[in-house]
Amino acid sequence: MKVIDAIRHRRSVRQYDGRPLEPEVYERLKAALRYAPSACNLQPWRFILVEDPARRQLVAQACRGQIWMAQAPLIVVACGFPDQAYQKMGGYASSIDIDLAIALDHLSLAAVAEGLGTCWIGAFDERQVKILLAIPESIRVVALMPVGYPAAAELNRPLDEGKRKSPDEIFTIDTF
Repeated sequence: MKVIDAIRHRRSVRQYDGRPLEPEVYERLKAALRYAPSACNLQPWRFILVEDPARRQLVAQACRGQIWMAQAPLIVVACGFPDQAYQKMGGYASSIDIDLAIALDHLSLAAVAEGLGTCWIGAFDERQVKILLAIPESIRVVALMPVGYPAAAELNRPLDEGKRKSPDEIFTIDTF
């Protein structure tokens, strides 16, 4: 699959059939995370791969009750080390959110290429997720992402191409 095809076919999947990931597919997904770029190649991250069904259920509950997440055989929890991230993005900010967003985007596109679905999860109780997964206080949970085979209902859902803004609305040349 070409990258542009993966980009055009990626969508948020909220129903999974629960099938486990094949080991070779799982390894390719981990490689997508591992090879993602980060500012100054600092790689200020750790990804918790939540596989245990009972723990997935608890994590989903900590994500504002989004229990559907637990249907996926894997939930990736993207953790950032703020002190290890590049500290001068734009001259003043940490790169941690961008670094982890890039890595999760690599994961979501690799998942599409494998016939899998994902969904960005930004609604969660960070304190509760940290307690459930024994994450140190100094570490930031930036986002979570369930990964799995879409349920049949999701496969029949049309893409939302008609909801994209036109090129004239989003591109300018040389100035704003």
